Amino acid sequence: MRRVTENDIATAIMQIAVQRPNGLVTFKRAYDEVPKHVQLSSADLAQSVTRPNEQMWQQLVRNIRSHFQADGNFIKAGLLEHVKNVGYKVTDKGRDYLNEL
Repeated sequence: MRRVTENDIATAIMQIAVQRPNGLVTFKRAYDEVPKHVQLSSADLAQSVTRPNEQMWQQLVRNIRSHFQADGNFIKAGLLEHVKNVGYKVTDKGRDYLNEL
């Protein structure tokens, strides 16, 4: 089974966000609910080498913000907004993107 990608996690976060009245997903909610939206492999569930208190897939949640200038990143593409110290908010463009899936 392949490992999930940062975009798999970002898509799951958007799917959670559109169900919230304010379109916002806190980091805690992401950690609780993302596994309900993506199939995580044993490699995804392994402890992070660089973040000992996180699993590999959880590191990807924060990487969405860390990689915000990279091509293909959901923040750069205008699909998600980072809410400092809170989580992510889906944009109208992100809602349209999900509707097209």
